[in-house]
Amino acid sequence: MAISDAVIAGTLAAYLERFPDEVEQLSEPLRLLSEGRDFASRRSFPMHVTVGALLVRDDAEVLLIEHLAYGITLQPGGHLELTDLDLLDAAVRELTEETGLDPADVVPVSVTPVYIEYGEVPARPEKDEPAHHHLDLGFAFRTAHANVDVGALQESEVTGAAWYPLATAERLVGWRIGRAVSAPARLG
Repeated sequence: MAISDAVIAGTLAAYLERFPDEVEQLSEPLRLLSEGRDFASRRSFPMHVTVGALLVRDDAEVLLIEHLAYGITLQPGGHLELTDLDLLDAAVRELTEETGLDPADVVPVSVTPVYIEYGEVPARPEKDEPAHHHLDLGFAFRTAHANVDVGALQESEVTGAAWYPLATAERLVGWRIGRAVSAPARLG
């Protein structure tokens, strides 16, 4: 069973308890979620949910990918799948699919996202997708071992993956990096 709108709304509510100054910028996704339209589905428009994964190593580096479709450096992540039962697990799935990491090397920092962004995505006629919005829920992770490195990439979506020093990662990806590094370990 796919992740429900109620689970997504609950995750958003927990996030806003932690970051109440973002209520206004997330008001539209809150409104849409209250309508209940199966926002876990990639075919849900005008919005659907995606997940991101910020993996930090030794509090000094973050793993980023070169995104094939967008042609930019980003954190690993992507669309939810029908088989996903949990948002955090979906983020681990995306991270390990795209970078070839062993899931055993990935330790979640918190069950609450460290960032949520509501952003416009241009139309993609080749995928029969109109312009729409992604509600991207990003989770922070640490590596279980200091020497974890990239494995086989998901070449259909990623052209490269590498560890970036924090300052470089923040310049490329933005404020999300600081949130991932400073995220308190709260798994409850």
